[in-house]
Amino acid sequence: AAGFAVDALGVSTAAAIHDGDPYTQGLAQAFADAFEALGGTITTFTAVNKGDTDMVPVLTEVASGSPELLFFPIFQPEGDFIVQQVSDVGGLEDTILMAADGLMVSNFMEIPETEGMYFSGPDLRYGGNRNQRMLGSSADSFITGYVMVYGEKPSAAFWAHAYDATTLLLDAIEAASYEEDDGTLVIDRAGVREFLSNVRDYQGITGLLSCDEFGDCGSQKITVIGHSDSGDVDGSLANVVYQYAPGGGSLGEGSLVVPAPKPQRGGTLRYAIEADVDGL
Repeated sequence: AAGFAVDALGVSTAAAIHDGDPYTQGLAQAFADAFEALGGTITTFTAVNKGDTDMVPVLTEVASGSPELLFFPIFQPEGDFIVQQVSDVGGLEDTILMAADGLMVSNFMEIPETEGMYFSGPDLRYGGNRNQRMLGSSADSFITGYVMVYGEKPSAAFWAHAYDATTLLLDAIEAASYEEDDGTLVIDRAGVREFLSNVRDYQGITGLLSCDEFGDCGSQKITVIGHSDSGDVDGSLANVVYQYAPGGGSLGEGSLVVPAPKPQRGGTLRYAIEADVDGL
């Protein structure tokens, strides 16, 4: 997120908001540290409380520092209130809004005020990837089956990660379990951990997965998407404008976005245009 803000957007000042839990505070702090390491200035680092509905005070605090970008890696419903109330606070009219995977969900991205936002999160470009445990288990086939059962697509970004994690766990349980003479099934927890620690290049929907000594498994890639149309969430999820892996970051093939028109004081409208990455 910080690399994108500096390299792609060219901003030099930013603020961050978390909600006090270890996950969101960790993301906000990691952004702040990386942003400053790249030469940027964090104007405000603050928090909301879970359950808050009035975000004007915290947004006023943020506005006092005049940041070019506001990063708020939090969840709903607090994220909803921030994006819906930010236009009520003077000084944030031109501030770029950016969230993380906690808000990369359809019922947040369908809010009109989210148009023009950026989101950092998992790489969702699964293409023809297949899970090695399940025959024919591509992303498209899973989505088709899910819609048939539930009548809608998964609302959150991590459905494929959950799928791969489940199959990995099932493989580990099978490898570490045995049946005693009396028919009792025994699952050796240490054996499960050992199996996962030794996984290398496991073929999953999310890509080739390898696990470390702590049991953390992943394909090690993060992307930033540009959200331009609250009526086409799928289109926005595919609009990758930046990608980062341990080897470094680079621009994606998508287009940068700007906020949708918002009512201004006096009842006028400001119309948005679309900027292309190639024009940077």
